[in-house]
Amino acid sequence: MFDQIAWLPLCAGVTGVGLVLSFLAMRRRGAVAGLRGVAWSLLPLAAYLTGALSTLWQIGTAIAGFLTGMAFYPKVWAGVAVTGLSVVLFLVTGVLRGRRRARSAAPETPAVGASAAPGRPVASGGAVTQPLPRRKAAPAAKPGAPAAKPAAKPAADDDFSDIEDILKRRGIG
Repeated sequence: MFDQIAWLPLCAGVTGVGLVLSFLAMRRRGAVAGLRGVAWSLLPLAAYLTGALSTLWQIGTAIAGFLTGMAFYPKVWAGVAVTGLSVVLFLVTGVLRGRRRARSAAPETPAVGASAAPGRPVASGGAVTQPLPRRKAAPAAKPGAPAAKPAAKPAADDDFSDIEDILKRRGIG
């Protein structure tokens, strides 16, 4: 059937119509739209000249044959159902795997007998990790001394104070 169609006039005609539409698009929407239309318009002629048109025709007829054959056979619909079941199982196992990873990522307590001294590795879940360095304890307040003033807020909080004021004025807490 491929040889029975006069492909050169057909491809040249489609390319010509595309070029005219591309010219109109260029006048209405600009040069970028026009050039994009020219690029699409040249593809049918290029497919004919390179010989790719016969391959594209065979691919199209194979897909059409597959789809028409699928409509009338229960065996094919059973295959579609099995494919759907497979996709559902892949999705369910992906969700379950994500939950398991989230659960295992929760912080674990050190194993019994593991050293928690600074600088020594701590075994947890089979992996050897380094513990965080200990911070020095803050000096205790002297009795009778005035309470320590709270530390000054960082500069980032000052940036958000304007936003907080606007939200309070609008009644958003």
